[in-house]
Amino acid sequence: MTDVLAERAEIDSEIAGRTIASAFAETTLAQGDNPAYSDKIGIEAGSTDWRTTTWNELRANGLTLAAALVDLGVQPGDRVAIMATNRTEHVLADIAAMHAGAIAVSIYNTLSPTQVSYVAGHSAPSVVFLENADHVARWQQALTEIKPLAVVVMDEDTHVDDALTWTEFVERGRAAQSRLAAEVEQRWQAIRPEDPITFVYTSGTTGNPKAVVLTHRNIMFEVASTDRTTKTPGEHIALSYLPYAHVAERMLGIYLPQINGAHLYLIADPKLLVAALGQVRPTRFFGVPRVWEKIQTGINGLLAMETDEAKKEAVATAMATGLEYVTSLEYGNTTSPELQARFDAMDAAVLTPMKAMLGLDRVDWAGSASAPMPLETAKFFAGLGFSIYDIYGMSETSGAVTACGPGSFRLGTVGRAQPGIEVRLAEDGEVLARGPVAIESYFENPEATAELLDAEGWVHTGDIGTLDADGFLKIVDRKKELIITSQGKNISPSNIENYLKESPLVGHALAYGEGKPYVVAILTLDPDVAPIIAGKLGIDEASLAELAQNPAILGIVAQAVEKANERLSRPEQVKKWTLLPVEWSAESAELTPTLKLKRRVVHSNYAAEIDALYAG
Repeated sequence: MTDVLAERAEIDSEIAGRTIASAFAETTLAQGDNPAYSDKIGIEAGSTDWRTTTWNELRANGLTLAAALVDLGVQPGDRVAIMATNRTEHVLADIAAMHAGAIAVSIYNTLSPTQVSYVAGHSAPSVVFLENADHVARWQQALTEIKPLAVVVMDEDTHVDDALTWTEFVERGRAAQSRLAAEVEQRWQAIRPEDPITFVYTSGTTGNPKAVVLTHRNIMFEVASTDRTTKTPGEHIALSYLPYAHVAERMLGIYLPQINGAHLYLIADPKLLVAALGQVRPTRFFGVPRVWEKIQTGINGLLAMETDEAKKEAVATAMATGLEYVTSLEYGNTTSPELQARFDAMDAAVLTPMKAMLGLDRVDWAGSASAPMPLETAKFFAGLGFSIYDIYGMSETSGAVTACGPGSFRLGTVGRAQPGIEVRLAEDGEVLARGPVAIESYFENPEATAELLDAEGWVHTGDIGTLDADGFLKIVDRKKELIITSQGKNISPSNIENYLKESPLVGHALAYGEGKPYVVAILTLDPDVAPIIAGKLGIDEASLAELAQNPAILGIVAQAVEKANERLSRPEQVKKWTLLPVEWSAESAELTPTLKLKRRVVHSNYAAEIDALYAG
């Protein structure tokens, strides 16, 4: 405890009086003409060119747009809503809001009009930024209800009555800048560390989302604490492709660069991620588990097509060495000179060329969060010589409260408590966290705040975990998602689902068994892998729905279920399952925008299929 408090005091001293706005000004002075953000807006499809903005340009443009917001009537503490993909204008709108003293609220692009209306009504933004016609349609109902001061549309081809185009908004800022420069300067200089900088709306796996109020101090402490864990020197080049409405991307793609400096390549469509990796060759890469699983599936697909048995054997040997090497780097282990030499040879000859094919050969920090990384996926990338550092936290803790890092990681865990942050388990195994990263409240939701925070300031995460003797945390499952069968057995559905998804053919899986005598599973096909496997089986031109009924495909899925069951205890084993003829996505409502299962939605949408698995 003394060490934690000492670390906390040290970090507090380091960030005392600083805000994101003041840190951004310091970064701009230090980085100047270095590239800050690059995107593909206005670039011809297929081109390798990028539209790049330097740090000097970013801050200058941000101050100009802040003047436009002030001119429109935005007051300190107002909310500014942004619905857009990852592009420089999204970042600029965020920066402009901060310098006008307002609170930026990025909103998921996949929300339905009804959901948008709730968030808009709750946050009451004074200005709304929208990117394109789809976003305008999602906001049409909300805009008639909240009547903001202005709506700004980024896509110049999208015409909306009474809305400003992005060009008009920029011109307004330029016209007002000389008149309002002193006012903008006063506003950002007046920001205090305890002032809110953003609302992050929870992705809402159940019920309406809650608005997490994050302050400048929350984020400054989070970044300083994380810096001590990651210990990553050198050039910071990364891709930003997850939604800015998600706390991880907001931290990694907006705030951390403004505080520490970086060059971020913005990917508007995550489907373009693989191509962008090859172009950018980042030095740091973050992905939710589903992204890592998809990359793993792609590599496995390439390996499966290799016909040269000698090459396949060489890859298998190299990956076995890679896993042995990464395991030797785990906390408490030692790498022998012999293993180091063997790994260096394999890495140079086989592993680095494999990583280079993916654009991952320069990565010196790789992270994962949002959900526990399946152990087999972590081991697969360890075989490539990657230590993927699992991170654990939530929007309500400004992101990470525990993390793995160089010299302090253990496969299958989400690391140890970050510097200055306390983590412990409640009597029922719930993970509790406390520290300056914890929010003080949800916005206008005292009941939810009381459920989240106890009298001693501990955040009740809702996750069940275990702590080993060295302080490494392992997440078992969500407290409310544990299955209790009719025999009284407590079962983690995510554990079962991760084993099922180890088959490249299985896209998503949901295990069910609450109050039932046995566990069943609802499965979907991977839309990218299924057609490839079908082609190898001689099944041509079949839709995903047709493949879900094909006996050969069903046979492979049955084998995957059997393989998963071999690793599960008898109460956990899947007794019956069904393969759906559809794909799950954030748009189809079964997944959150960060690709986590909305269990209650699946339970409701497929109640008949679940009931059928228990019939008779």
